Amino acid sequence: MSNKIATREAYGKALAKIGQENENIVVLDADLSKSTKTAEFKKVCPERFINMGIAEGNMMAVAAGMSTCGKIPFVSSFAMFAAGRAFEQIRNSICYPKLNVKICATHAGITVGEDGASHQSVEDISLMRSVPNMTVICPSDAVETEAVIKAVSELKGPCYVRLGRSGVPVINDRPDYKFELGKAVTLREGKEATIIATGIMVDAALEAYNTLSEEGIKVKIVNIHTIKPIDKDAIINSARETGVVITAEEHSIIGGLGSAVCEVLSENLPTPVVRVGIKDTFGESGKPAELLKAYGLTSDDIVKAVKKGLSLK
Repeated sequence: MSNKIATREAYGKALAKIGQENENIVVLDADLSKSTKTAEFKKVCPERFINMGIAEGNMMAVAAGMSTCGKIPFVSSFAMFAAGRAFEQIRNSICYPKLNVKICATHAGITVGEDGASHQSVEDISLMRSVPNMTVICPSDAVETEAVIKAVSELKGPCYVRLGRSGVPVINDRPDYKFELGKAVTLREGKEATIIATGIMVDAALEAYNTLSEEGIKVKIVNIHTIKPIDKDAIINSARETGVVITAEEHSIIGGLGSAVCEVLSENLPTPVVRVGIKDTFGESGKPAELLKAYGLTSDDIVKAVKKGLSLK
């Protein structure tokens, strides 16, 4: 494993890089550029960076307008404020007319840590994937984040990219890694169960794989970075191969990855599913590692879920 890098850090660097390559990219931030890392873009393209102040709804509406003039707005704030406070403008001003706005929200999930429940967005995937025309992506590490930012800059239409505050291990630094929008990535092969993970939980799933392997249990690990449009074929084929699926996400199990996987399987190939995620509750203040343990989001929790899943086969 490499050093830990926060996906928000990788976002800032990727944005600065593509901003210099494409003069149509503009960046709007709600007075949080040091935290969201859009300050990296401001350093190299100051004339295309706008601090909109603490006015997220207005920021989304301005981005919508700019997109109609040929600009590619990247809009950033914390996930709680981007997906939550600005929901109406995202729905009506961006997604309804299908405008080319990229919402890159940082500080998602409970690993925001000490900021507590008010800032820990555990429902943003659910909100964003329910809006028509929206593409929803949750990268697992710095390498994937850079690939995602490049891909969404070239994609026409609204996108929501979910990014985190805390450092996460780099897991995609292999030569054969390739990011393809809407295509799941199989990281490990196994026949006894499938673990489908997104975001920071992909690393936890890989840890669980090692623990289970030592016990003679071989599981398949699938990274679903694109929550919408979701890779239905990968989900169905994996369920057919292994007969049971475990989902893992740093998000509520209501409306997130777990729900999306259950929707696919219930309609196409009914299969037992065990969901690892936030169990219909708010977060609390604490250190990220402590919170992951308290809310059942560790590799050990995934191992337990796999064993529960095996008993359902």
